[in-house]
Parts: sequence; C-alpha cells; structure tokens
Amino acid sequence: MNRAAPPANERPAPGAATLENGVLAMTGDWDIRHALKLDRQLAALKFPGGQVTFDMSGIGRFDTTGAWLVERTRDAIAGQGGSVALQGGTEGQLSLLEAVHKAEPKPDAHTVRPPSPLIVMLDRAGSAILRLKDGARDAVGFMGLVIYTFGRTALKPARLRFTSLVHHMEETGLNAVPIVMLMSFLIGAVLAYQGSEQLQRFGAQIFTVDLIGISFLREIGILLTAILVAGRSGSAFTAQIGSMKMREEIDAMRTLGLDPVEMLIVPRILALVITLPLLGFLSGLAGLIGGGVVAVSALDISPIMYVERLQQVVEPRHFWVGIVKAPVFAFLIGAIGCFEGLRVSGSAESVGQRTTQSVVEGIFVVIIADAFFSILFVNLGW
Repeated sequence: MNRAAPPANERPAPGAATLENGVLAMTGDWDIRHALKLDRQLAALKFPGGQVTFDMSGIGRFDTTGAWLVERTRDAIAGQGGSVALQGGTEGQLSLLEAVHKAEPKPDAHTVRPPSPLIVMLDRAGSAILRLKDGARDAVGFMGLVIYTFGRTALKPARLRFTSLVHHMEETGLNAVPIVMLMSFLIGAVLAYQGSEQLQRFGAQIFTVDLIGISFLREIGILLTAILVAGRSGSAFTAQIGSMKMREEIDAMRTLGLDPVEMLIVPRILALVITLPLLGFLSGLAGLIGGGVVAVSALDISPIMYVERLQQVVEPRHFWVGIVKAPVFAFLIGAIGCFEGLRVSGSAESVGQRTTQSVVEGIFVVIIADAFFSILFVNLGW
C-alpha cells in the first residue's frame, strides 16, 4: 500500500477532522487504521456552500485509504455546488491524491440523472425518422436497379431464367388458387348477406346484386387477393432470399460473377406480375358466386334473375378497373418482399423481423396504391 512518510520527529497520532470557518483541519494519521473513525467524523460535518479549504499540514501517516476519504469528501462538496482548495500537503501526499483521483471511477451523468420521458420520446422519434429516410433511399435505389434489370432482360430475353419463372408462377399463382377463391367466396357471401339486410329496409333487395358485382370487380376482389398474396408470397420471398443472405449464398453468387437481381429477383417479381391478374379474375368470379349463393338461398332471387341483373349493371369497365391494378400491386409486393430479404443482417431473428416487416409494408403499400387508383378512376369518370 502506498504511503507518504510522516514528518520527521512526529509521533503517530489518531487521525482527526475538524471544520471551522470553511477550513477543514486534517490532523494525525490518515490511514487504514483510523478509517472508520475518520469516516464517521466526515459524515457528521456540515460543509458550507462555496469554497472549502482542506488544510493537510497536520497529517502524519497518509495512505491510499486516507487519500480515498479526502477524494470522496471533495466529490461530495463538488456535488453540492461547492469547491475545494488544498493547502499544506506534501509532494508525496498530493501525488497520492492525484493517483487516487485518476483511479476513482466517476459516475455517468446519464445514470445519475436519467433523461426525461420527453427527451427519450423525441430521441426515438428522431431515430425512427432517420431509419425511415435511409430505408426510403435504399428502396428507391433498389427499385431503380430492378427496373434497369427488367429492361436489360427485355432486350435480351435469353437471360431470363424460364425454369425459375415457371416454378415461381406455380408457387405464387397455382398453389394460391384454393385459398384465394375460398376467401373471396366467403367474403362475397358475407357482403351479400349484410348488404341485403340494409337494403331490405327500403325494399331494394335487388340492388344487392349491384353491390356485389360492382364492388367485387372494382375493389374488393383484387384488393383481397393482393393482401393474401402479400401475406403469402411476399413473406415467402423475404424468407427465401433472407435465408440465402444469412448463409452467404448471395455473396457466393457475386463471387462467381452472377447477378443476384437477375437470378433471384426478376423471376419472382415477373411471376407475381403474371399470376396476380389471373388470381384477381378468379377472386372476382368466386365473390360473384358466393354472393349469388346467398342471393338465391336467402333473398328469393332466382339464378337467372341474378345473372341478368349482373349483365345489366356490371359493365366491362368495372372488370378492367380491377384488373389494371393487379400488375402494379404485384410489382410492389414482389419488390418489397425481395428488398426486405436482401436487408437481412445474418441471423434467424433478423429473418423473422424482415419477414414481418415485408408483410406489413406490402399490405400498407397496396392499400395506398388502391386508394390512389380509386381517386384516379373516379376523376377520369371510370
């Protein structure tokens, strides 16, 4: 243990601390033998505000324990807004104090005084905005890269991976037919039943056919299909590409001189662009059938009357308004799914997070695009 030698011809004496007129007189031995007594004396003192002078001229033996007591007292006074001046200390005592001061861990200001909830909220909001900005920038760049690769593939069709395209058409289109048609059939039946309940009050049950035909062909059929595809195929794209990213297969493709966008992303997006309009058509058909079943069984409308009413009120433009949206929805869903897959950071947890984010973003973007198309077609008189 480091010690500063006492002055010559001075007998060892118990350490003491007395405070008078802003001067803390330190006398006797300030070492480990008298630490408990000194600690009690220092705790009983009430230091005034402003500057306090530590008079160290009366100290005998002085070790690291005594230096720590001095340093702790000095920190306590500084924490109350005061200041400390040292006088009378020998060179060895001051050197020991300096060493203890450097070795003493200082409390973190954030730990002592945590930030207010408002600051925390603003910090989280700012971080979210920065992440959104970075994500939007990366997404725009990715969209540009995908469009460029599509254009290059269109100029050289031989570069298209036809086998991969057919495989993904089967996965995203053919295998999705049962769930899409079942959901559309049930939604069509529910819409017919709920609509008839309201229209019955005005004696206008026949207009239930109008409600089913126009709403399903223009909006509900393709929107429902896009949401199902976003949850089914968009998430699958993210999980597949994310798993490849985690296993470094995409880096291996680049090492071999292969373009991951051309090999992995173009076939998936193109397959979705081809199959989603077909799924939208089947969805509209299933919705009309489901509404027809309710109309015939619950509304006393004959099948012939149902079909004739559909022919009277449903114009071809209603069908095309819904189908035109499908390729745009498909491109957005496929691009978001692949983009989030490429953003996987290399862990299974990241794959799960990106898959969830892909579904949420896909559904959100589809609804925004559908609202845009609805406003556009209304203003165009379609």
